[in-house]
Amino acid sequence: MPRLAIITPSYAPDFELCADLHRSIQAQRVGPVTQQIIVPRRDLARFGQLAGAEVHAVAEFLPRTFRQLPGVNGWVNLRRPVPPLRGWIVQQIVKLAAAAESDADVVLLVDSDIEFVRPFGVDRFRRDGITRFYRKPGEIDDRLPRHVLWHQVARKLLGLPPGSAPFTDYICWPAPWDPQIVRELLRRVEAVSGQPWATAIGAQLHFSEEILYGVFVDEVLGAPANSYATDDMLCLGYSAEVALDEHGLAELLDQVAPDDIAVMISAKSGTPLPLRRAALAGRFAAGEQHAAD
Repeated sequence: MPRLAIITPSYAPDFELCADLHRSIQAQRVGPVTQQIIVPRRDLARFGQLAGAEVHAVAEFLPRTFRQLPGVNGWVNLRRPVPPLRGWIVQQIVKLAAAAESDADVVLLVDSDIEFVRPFGVDRFRRDGITRFYRKPGEIDDRLPRHVLWHQVARKLLGLPPGSAPFTDYICWPAPWDPQIVRELLRRVEAVSGQPWATAIGAQLHFSEEILYGVFVDEVLGAPANSYATDDMLCLGYSAEVALDEHGLAELLDQVAPDDIAVMISAKSGTPLPLRRAALAGRFAAGEQHAAD
């Protein structure tokens, strides 16, 4: 039977959000679904309380040449000490490494601030042996300069021509990946760069793992890898860094589509956890009861 593996990088400040995510996975999963939570070593004991999840240290997914800098969220790669690696880049390297090591049929990148609100399983992300592929053409242009940069970096790492805007958006939450494709992608980066893939990616000042995966699937592999394409994330998202109050949460949840299986309310929004919990529990518990009636 096909299997789905959820990969969640997290850390102590997001523990309560991650615990809510974990509970929602346990409540809504259908069929073989596992969760792998990856945290700094100092947070292992705390996240180990989440029964049923596999909890790993970040360092398990990094080359031995990567050393954390004391007192900051930064790393240095002894193979290439300059520039140091920001925590954001290292987190993306960890996601790629964890996905490449997975023996599941589909991996799903799920951040701590996502919560599943309806049943889901591997069948929602796999059709005829092909993994669901998020793509939204023409979404990235000069209005999103960082996204344009991410495309340019991805194309360089993959040995593709620079291209020109508008580019396709491949960033979604949650993000389904095919582990076999991730392994092929990393081999391509090594062949193009002549370096270990983590060194080549770690040398970048700007990088998006989802843009890299998307460009590889669309422009290197093509069909059939990109034949199950969609612009539906199956998730309602709120990414603004502005806190929602009770009224704002209600208005947001009014937008959940019938096919949505999850809701993402960015941790950076600062939305109070009790309000978030009450809104999600009240809305979806009530909705399920109404459906049952």
